[in-house]
Amino acid sequence: MAIRPIVKFPNASLNTPTEPVSQFDDDLQRLAGDLVETMRAAPGIGITAAHVGILKRLTVIELDRETGPRHFVNPEIVWRSDETARHSEGSVSMPGISEEVERPARIRVRYHTLSGEMREEEADGLMAVCLQHEIDQLDGLFWTRRLSRLKRERAAKRFEKTRDAPAH
Repeated sequence: MAIRPIVKFPNASLNTPTEPVSQFDDDLQRLAGDLVETMRAAPGIGITAAHVGILKRLTVIELDRETGPRHFVNPEIVWRSDETARHSEGSVSMPGISEEVERPARIRVRYHTLSGEMREEEADGLMAVCLQHEIDQLDGLFWTRRLSRLKRERAAKRFEKTRDAPAH
């Protein structure tokens, strides 16, 4: 497993929809392992293959180390609750910047495992937030697109300032 370089905002690939995974093989296993290592090093609790420049529908989410990482291949949301919740979100591609985003409180997601088995499950709380956030990324929708134009512009300016700041 290796830590891969993370694509940084405003790279155009972060707004590019990803392609479905069709090969459930050793390369997919290696990519999934690399994503876990890269996410932990970032640090983050979710990452997609797109964050490392690979436009495939694969995401890894790890809400806590004891439970370990979850892998979602070709995930899609098949149901959303009418009830919404607000949560602070950010991205490994835009470190140090976060804003509150409103999303459905509960979802049902259909996905493949790393071995290609189809599964469906419901999620709420932080897992629902993370799945929606990462599936948006897989669809080419960077998280700041969920913000008002004013908040999106402010987040981009704050990020530019952190990138331009001298290292200590």
